[in-house]
Amino acid sequence: MLKVLRYAGIAGGIVYWLFVAWSIGRNPWFSFFDNALSDLGDPSKASSPWIYNYGLMVTAIFVLWFSLYLILAAENKIQTVGGAYISISAIFLALIGIFHGGTRPHVFVSTYFFVQFFLGMLIYGAGTKGRLIRHGSALLFAFALLGTFIDWPSAALIETYEIALIMVFSLLIARWDESIFA
Repeated sequence: MLKVLRYAGIAGGIVYWLFVAWSIGRNPWFSFFDNALSDLGDPSKASSPWIYNYGLMVTAIFVLWFSLYLILAAENKIQTVGGAYISISAIFLALIGIFHGGTRPHVFVSTYFFVQFFLGMLIYGAGTKGRLIRHGSALLFAFALLGTFIDWPSAALIETYEIALIMVFSLLIARWDESIFA
């Protein structure tokens, strides 16, 4: 079972982008250069906003499974805490779909999804013996932090950048995790 959970992060990224592509197909007005990804889930802007919002909730299940892998395969308390932070990020990801674009809590839950995930990634990496994941996690965290200081033309572009960093971390874990349970 752990071998399957190990790939849940990658699967979640693929599932997310499939829902985004489906949603963009229903909303040809959407532009990565002018919009936020959450505009696809805002009922005042999007046709079939449920596609994007349910996509977030389905993706949250994959992130939760990925975090379970991190927790169950953890070799120490630091890694366990990192996995726990990522499990909390899965809750915030589902909440983004519930409190879609245009609702008051949306900015909070979407921001905290990224904050929780990247902190969890950094903590998990700090507890990892393998240099690739330890250093890779720190570098990805630095890139995530750096990304917040760039003047992006749209929210969708920074969101895509940050999601790409999450997918790289998921790939690092799936491919190079040296856990004794892997």
